[in-house]
Amino acid sequence: MPYHFSKIIEDNRFIRAVDLFNLGKWYEAHDAFEEIWHESNEPERKTLQGFLQVSVAQLHLERGNFTGAVILYGEGLGRLRLPSSPDLGIDIDKFCKLVEKRLILLQAGKDVEGSIVPTLVKK
Repeated sequence: MPYHFSKIIEDNRFIRAVDLFNLGKWYEAHDAFEEIWHESNEPERKTLQGFLQVSVAQLHLERGNFTGAVILYGEGLGRLRLPSSPDLGIDIDKFCKLVEKRLILLQAGKDVEGSIVPTLVKK
């Protein structure tokens, strides 16, 4: 049965995925979000995919793949900012602002080292 908003935010796997993301365990967070993503339907899928893409962008940054990070930050932001994307109990506006700051720095060829790493803060 597909997962919907209320079930996703109560799912221990979602809580774990958020925790992994906030600990900077990007690969593990990606896998945890992806497991739920496979079981979900729209519109929740868009939000989960946005989190997945930002997780992979962070992983690309760690590995020095700045082009990959730019692409995935942009795609993640695009999904998370869709009016139809539910927030899943996360402060999406704050999250998107932090991601956008990093994206702008990378697009300008600047270092993101001094910028705040995005975290998934519950509302």
